[in-house]
Amino acid sequence: MTTTLPALDSEAPQFEAEDQDGRQVNLRDLKGKWVVLYFYPKDDTPGCTKEACNLRDNYSEIQKRGAVVLGVSGDTAASHRKFIDKYELPFQLLVDDENNSIARAYGAYGTKNLYGKTYDGVLRSTFVIAPDGRIAHVWPKVKPDDHGEEVVAWLDEHAKE
Repeated sequence: MTTTLPALDSEAPQFEAEDQDGRQVNLRDLKGKWVVLYFYPKDDTPGCTKEACNLRDNYSEIQKRGAVVLGVSGDTAASHRKFIDKYELPFQLLVDDENNSIARAYGAYGTKNLYGKTYDGVLRSTFVIAPDGRIAHVWPKVKPDDHGEEVVAWLDEHAKE
């Protein structure tokens, strides 16, 4: 399965999704803010935990640059709540539907290869959405260890308020 990422400077695909507490989050409501939208495969797994904790550790710096962070996976709200509580994550995690509609809209769902087996799943990727609702930056293949620092560095250079 091939995926198509939204083009830079194109309108970000709109979405509405439930967060870890059952609240609805709508991208339209975040217009006027920088949004760091990151897709990850599964709560409380090694790579996803590293990525989430690195974003957590850099969250205050991300906030200082006027951005909010939203994580998206197909896990349930209850799973997200446990993940947040276990690792003290300060940002919202959104529930993608059973069809991975949000991930698909962003090109963050496709064929993966693990130990010689191919399967379809969520591709670890991050999108920065500018205050005007356009795609400002994409990391199509995120390395979880230092992704928070990458986000801060990018915002430093581009998110001048």
